[in-house]
Amino acid sequence: MIIQKSYKFYAAHRNEELQDKCSNIHGHRYGVVCHFEVERDGAISTLFGDFDRLVEPLLKDNYDHSMLIHESDPLYETLQGHMERTGECLRLKVMPRPTSVENLAYVLFTEITDLGFQLHRLDIQETDTSIIHYSREDWLADRDTFETQEAATR
Repeated sequence: MIIQKSYKFYAAHRNEELQDKCSNIHGHRYGVVCHFEVERDGAISTLFGDFDRLVEPLLKDNYDHSMLIHESDPLYETLQGHMERTGECLRLKVMPRPTSVENLAYVLFTEITDLGFQLHRLDIQETDTSIIHYSREDWLADRDTFETQEAATR
């Protein structure tokens, strides 16, 4: 059985690898739809609040009103220097890869799975007209690829 839950957060990002408008810092209202695989146990499978109790704080504390930034983006070092000099604390969600919606889907899928949930699919809406559907198969393939790449660089 699949239970679907929807969440949202606001975040800024840029994709420093691109040579277009997306290389500039800009923001999105991200819509996140989780499709949870659950097993029925009697009259119910899982209380909807069980998802919210863990997923909402993950998104609120780590993503909402933050800047998603790739750890290798030159801007990251600049922002760290700014925070050290001024004492200002910017909310940065540091990501191991460029902040594309595809990479965001991988990170979110991993983090939500690490909370103990079995995700079937994750949908992320980046703009009014752009949605990515990211399946468990996509996640497993990406995980294998990323682990192979990381092993090769060690």
